[in-house]
Order: sequence, then C-alpha cells, then structure tokens
Amino acid sequence: MTAQRTESGSSVSASPFVELDRQTWSRLANKIEQPLDEDDVQRLRGLGDQLDMREIHDVYLPLSRLLNLYVGAAEHLHDATTTFLGERGSRTPFVIGVAGSVAVGKSTTARVLREMLRRWPDTPNVELVTTDGFLYPNAELERRGLMSRKGFPESYDRRALLRFVSAVKSGAEEVRAPMYSHLTYDILTDKEVVVRRPDVLIVEGLNVLAAARPRNDGRSGLAVSDFFDFSIYVDAKTSYIEQWYVERFRSLRTSAFADPDSYFRRYAELSDSEATATASRIWKSINEPNLIQNVLPTRGRAQLVLTKEADHSIRRMLLRKV
Repeated sequence: MTAQRTESGSSVSASPFVELDRQTWSRLANKIEQPLDEDDVQRLRGLGDQLDMREIHDVYLPLSRLLNLYVGAAEHLHDATTTFLGERGSRTPFVIGVAGSVAVGKSTTARVLREMLRRWPDTPNVELVTTDGFLYPNAELERRGLMSRKGFPESYDRRALLRFVSAVKSGAEEVRAPMYSHLTYDILTDKEVVVRRPDVLIVEGLNVLAAARPRNDGRSGLAVSDFFDFSIYVDAKTSYIEQWYVERFRSLRTSAFADPDSYFRRYAELSDSEATATASRIWKSINEPNLIQNVLPTRGRAQLVLTKEADHSIRRMLLRKV
C-alpha cells in the first residue's frame, strides 16, 4: 500500500476503495422514490434479519441506483464495442455476484436487490440463482467423504457452475440450473431453475468470489467471478455471525426443523441449551473454518463491501474505485 500527500503535507495511506458511512451513503439515493412497501419487506426478510423500511431507504435504495448506473454504463460500452466491430448484437445479461458467510444475510441482500432492480424501467427481468443448486447431491458427497465439508469449495460442482454462468453471459436463450431444497438438504432431482435471457442475473453464494484454481497443466483456469459485471461481499465480525447462526438455529426448531420431511428433524426437540451447544459445535467445526479459510479471503475481490453491525444493520460501505 502506497502513501500520498494531502495539501497540508501529511501522509495518508492510499486505498483502492472509497469508504462511506451509512449517513453519507444514504444521501446518494438522489431523491429516488421508495419502490417497496412494508409487505415487500416482510416477504423479503430472512430469518433473524432485522430488515426494515429504514434499511431499504438508507442502504438498498442508493445501491439500486448505483447498480442501475453500472447497467447503463455496460449498455453504452456494448454499443461502443458493436459500433467498433461493425456488428449488430443484443446486449448480454448484467451479472452480479453476492458473497459472504453462512448466516450473514447475503440471501436477504440478493432478494432485496432483485426486487429493487426489477422496479427500474430498463431492468424489469431480474433473476436470482444461488450456488446451493451446484452442490453435489448428498449421495455423491457421501461417496467422496465430503458430507462434513458441505459448503467448502470442494463440495460444489464448480465446472457446472462455471458453464452455467458462462452460458448466461454468452447470451444463451435458455440456461438451466439444478434446484436445491433446504428442507431436504439435497438437490431436487425433479426440478430445475430456468433462466431465459434476463436483463440482470444475481448469483448468490459462499464462494462466488473465489479465485480460479490452477489447472493440471499449470495454467490458470477461469473463475465464476470472471463473468461478473459487479460483485458484493456482505461482511460482519465473525463473533456477530456466530451469534446470528446460533439464534437462527434455535428459531428453526419450531419452523423448518419441525417439518416431518426435514433433514434436520432430529434437532426439533432439542432444549434451548442443547440447541445452543449443537449450533455452536456445528459453527466451530464447519462454518467458521470455511469462513476463515475460503470465504473471508475473497472479500478484497469484491467491488462493494457492505459491513454489518451486531444489530444486523449495514453501517459501512467500501466501494472499489474505478
């Protein structure tokens, strides 16, 4: 990191990011009308998230405006390129990656962005795909001895995910992805997600910002993020995320875990203390190591980092300079 001089002569550290607090960020909405109502917020809120109308106004309204500007810039770049090439071709979908830890709220962020971007007149068709659908089926994970490492990079069919995003970004008329069930904790064999040339595709998952893996011949392969036009990392202190994970686990005992078809049905009858101990053990043995080893190191690859405080509210934004 290099240093630069201010007008007063003092030295400051240069950074590839612009840092903004919530108050400064909220003013960047530029008087956009609020497109969501309380019913929308209730529908989009994830279990444990404290999403409210103030969060939508202060954080997501400016973010939707920023993304709309990026989409517009991409369209202008497409027009310039086709003019240079002397061709006429349709613009390919604008792809956004959303990354972050288990229980940090990245799924809520992705859902809110999908709804916000759909309200802009030039991006009515916005699709959301999660990388859970690209996990290997449980039978395959068992065969490979990876069930205890579900969510780690090696538990995903990365080639299939790469082919999917590449096809979308190439402008394919229709691209299909596997569908995952959080109830059965497995891939659904009879259902698929079908994406048909959206204006914007949001790809949400733990490892979407991971760097490319070296190939067997020593050359570097492609990463999923190579096809992203914009990327977001949802961040928080590890201690906060652990607390949210435990609280969510306890809450699920009376909802998803209580379903007779739930993979986690055995946890539904746990007492409060047993649920806390079980969730803490799972966090410490699986989710925290994955966060530290694989997810957190990708934070610096994002174009925007949204940092949450203990109450789930986003308080700081780091935007990569262009």
